[in-house]
Amino acid sequence: MHNNDHRTVLTLDAGGTNFVFSAIRRGEEIVLPVCLPAYPDNLERCLKAIISGFKEVIGLIDAEPDAISFAFPGPADYENGIIGDLPNFPSFRGGVALGPLLEKEFGLPVFINNDGNLFAYGEALAGALPEVNRSLHEIGNPTLYKNLIAVTLGTGFGCGVVIDKQLLLGDNGCGGDVWLSANKYDNCLIAEEGVSIRAVVRTYMELSGEGISYTPKEIFEIAEGNKKGDREPAVKSFERLGEAAGYTITEFLNIVDGIVVLGGGVSNAHKYILPALLKEMRGSRKTVAGATIPRLQMEVYNLEDERERAEFVKGESGSIGIPGGDSVAHYREKKKTGVMISKLGTSRAVSLGAYYFALNRLDKVKKHTND
Repeated sequence: MHNNDHRTVLTLDAGGTNFVFSAIRRGEEIVLPVCLPAYPDNLERCLKAIISGFKEVIGLIDAEPDAISFAFPGPADYENGIIGDLPNFPSFRGGVALGPLLEKEFGLPVFINNDGNLFAYGEALAGALPEVNRSLHEIGNPTLYKNLIAVTLGTGFGCGVVIDKQLLLGDNGCGGDVWLSANKYDNCLIAEEGVSIRAVVRTYMELSGEGISYTPKEIFEIAEGNKKGDREPAVKSFERLGEAAGYTITEFLNIVDGIVVLGGGVSNAHKYILPALLKEMRGSRKTVAGATIPRLQMEVYNLEDERERAEFVKGESGSIGIPGGDSVAHYREKKKTGVMISKLGTSRAVSLGAYYFALNRLDKVKKHTND
């Protein structure tokens, strides 16, 4: 998609410690990334770093850029480019008109959104969804998946939804958010309390009885037997996260009905997360009369497992006679969904999502102008 598009979009990976700037054209980075300190505690230095970073990238490219597009943490009014109070950026207290500032500085359209949405958009247009559809096409299966739920497991429980190439933003910019959903283990708690870095750390401390607050990376090393610690609680801490994530994803999948892709730093422990997540998605509920009903109408496949992936891509078509004649109608016998880990990597998917999001908005403006 957009492989022949000559437009250039400036991007930014906005971490709480560093800002990484780049430029994308034809779906590929065209410069070596520029890295600058973020200065989250000093608004003047932070904004100066953002402007300086983009200026440095502009000096490295061979044509005028067409837009600026990037992910930035919320809360925010992304449509108008206003960033609110951020825990990782104390200097943004009271809100900052970041989009309008950059538009005024560079004379370019500026598009900002959260990383969950842009991760989903990148995976839908250049990652998981095209990969799944290629696999189906290669064996002659005519099924085409158009919808995607993309989840990031990290500091928080991020999520974005794409429906037939359109990013679900919502009327208030809250479309696709899952972190406020009910928690599997306590419906009074938000889902993010069970699906985040802090959930992994808390679960390990509770189950191990150790007073040491290890990082999720260290807990993964304990689970792998590469670091001293209590292995069983380490494994369980990721399984519990998988169960909690699977609970919420299943609720959303009943509405969106598409493919699920996982990203974020914690997803590196997917060997422990995925089995628990899939077990939850394959669970059941009951009616008042006592009938048992699957949580999903679709069968769920682990697309990281070679055998399950082969079953997923296999065509499942049937035929039935049309009353009053000899002709038949063909239909899909089995409903399927799949869960996979990002192959692009979260950072690259977010950058590509920002790029495609900008091109989509530019195309809409052009169409509106022509009409």
